[in-house]
Amino acid sequence: MNYPVLTIIRPNEFGKRGYLIEYDAGHISPDENKQVITEMKDMDFSKDLILFAVLQKYDVPNKNGRIYPESVLRRENDKYQTIIRNGGALSELNHPTSSLIDLDRVSHSVLETWWESNTLVGKIKIYTSPGWKKMGIISCKGDQTANLLLNGATLGISSRGVGSLKNSKGQNIVQDDFELVCFDIVSSPSTPGAYIFSDLDDRVKYEETIEEKLPEQNKITSLMSRLDNFLGK
Repeated sequence: MNYPVLTIIRPNEFGKRGYLIEYDAGHISPDENKQVITEMKDMDFSKDLILFAVLQKYDVPNKNGRIYPESVLRRENDKYQTIIRNGGALSELNHPTSSLIDLDRVSHSVLETWWESNTLVGKIKIYTSPGWKKMGIISCKGDQTANLLLNGATLGISSRGVGSLKNSKGQNIVQDDFELVCFDIVSSPSTPGAYIFSDLDDRVKYEETIEEKLPEQNKITSLMSRLDNFLGK
């Protein structure tokens, strides 16, 4: 059987089906993130490392110029619950160039997800090895992730999936054929505020908007879109 060859859809590309990887798109994070560095350093890394993260947002432009509609993202999250229950919600440290999850690169898994308004929040477990817990030996991607956090790195979450994009009024809209694969750990997420934090109440420290950093024409497009929604167009 011949399978179609899928390619990575780069930022601001549209009109074809391929790997929708949310690339790091420039570090746009609030100053409050600096506070989390101290919080992470104070954690006990000898125990299971359970953290929280903003995973995705619907109807919000991300730094790759893409918008995930509510219907698409809610549907894929509903489907993802079966994967979570079966222990298969594995993800990697950094995005690969494939939709397949490489077990040699697995760093964490998603234990639970829930909605807070238009924001998908998740509970994740970092897969650290016995060597890391006992002696700080780095032997897997989970250990590498824990070491980055221990040394004060601010890490984010970014989705990986397969689908297509359509340009509408200057915005790249993720289409209904989108299929979620996982949520990888990255250095700078494309979804605004999609960072990892140790305390669920700390999510507000990571809230950010990219609208103020968009070119003037994009600001106008965004405002017009909001006006259309308000008028019911």
